[in-house]
Amino acid sequence: MDFDYFRTNESNNTNKNFQHLLSSGWRPFHRDFDWEYFGKILFHDTQELTQKSINLASYYADALARKEYAWWANILNLASDYTRGEFQKYWNYITPDMLTPEHRHKDFLTTETPLVQFVSRNSIPIDYVLNLLQEITVLRVLKLLERPDVITQYYSERDFYFPVEKFVNWERLDVVNTVYAYWSKHDIWLQIEAYERGRRNYTLMAKNMQPLINKATYDLAVMLSGYQSRVGKVHSQYPLLTFPQDIQNFTDIVQQTILDQNQLAVVVHGAPGTGKTAWTQSVAKEILVPLGYVIFILDHDAITNFVPPTYLEKICIIINEADNLAQDRASEVAQYNNKTEHILALLDGTLYQSVIDESGMQMQQKLVILMTCNTTERLDPAMLRKGRVDLICEFSKKFVVLPFPL
Repeated sequence: MDFDYFRTNESNNTNKNFQHLLSSGWRPFHRDFDWEYFGKILFHDTQELTQKSINLASYYADALARKEYAWWANILNLASDYTRGEFQKYWNYITPDMLTPEHRHKDFLTTETPLVQFVSRNSIPIDYVLNLLQEITVLRVLKLLERPDVITQYYSERDFYFPVEKFVNWERLDVVNTVYAYWSKHDIWLQIEAYERGRRNYTLMAKNMQPLINKATYDLAVMLSGYQSRVGKVHSQYPLLTFPQDIQNFTDIVQQTILDQNQLAVVVHGAPGTGKTAWTQSVAKEILVPLGYVIFILDHDAITNFVPPTYLEKICIIINEADNLAQDRASEVAQYNNKTEHILALLDGTLYQSVIDESGMQMQQKLVILMTCNTTERLDPAMLRKGRVDLICEFSKKFVVLPFPL
């Protein structure tokens, strides 16, 4: 009795979902005959096609030649579920399958949405803000792609398609099983899986997704300080042309080095009020953002747990008060944490280039690190050696805003 109850209940849920799919715009997918596809089977799988054709003809001959039934009963037998099932198997063989993703797509980018943030006094929101950045990237890529060429879904042993001309947005698309969408122009797939409480997982798959990611992440910046996190745009209060001439000359060197090198580390030091932080923000907005860099402004705790996202091609990290982060390991204070080792590994590239995934994206990444500090005396000597920090500049004058030239 219990088994019958659950079986009936499951059947009712299946029927409800089936009806809901139809009412929300989904349509059953019917396999169409394709001469080009049939030609490939005819020339490349002739023996199998011949055997299946003979088997089907033999089956229909047996169905029509039954002597224990009247001739009209044999004709009706051709329309039975079992007979139609044999024909459906043959039809599925000679017609192309519904489009599905292929394993040759090596670039993957996935996100769950909407995200749920869990932050406590014992954990900073670094994971959340990185996941938020990835969610924004995926949703921006989908916005750039606009309407797909194909939208399909498999449910209850049947294939469905959604008419693309009726597509409005992904939030309004009804998902009861795995949904696939395809853009032929970019050769990119989207996979959608539905979870409880309205949450979904979006996965993008492509042979080369980097151009779309670069467009989607243009002008994005991440700020993580204490228990505050924010994803938005870089704000710069002062244009670079308002800084003293010697700082502008140093900026020109920084800009040229950014263009020449894949990795660059810059340290600017000086007394408080000399414009160090304002300069890093201006460089980020006027130089790095136009070049396609995603900006990360991180505090001490965040940089300790930060690993550059592999799907980003260009990354800039801004660290203020670096003398409190990469302290001399000979000092007693620095021996109680591993922040110095972490920043040294980041500067060396060993933090994120020790293991390369199949796409090799980390080897192509460009990284710029801008650090400010009041004095270099407390920095670990290993940090300032050649090959880790490329450029150092002292801001010796109190920062006074120069007139901005028209």
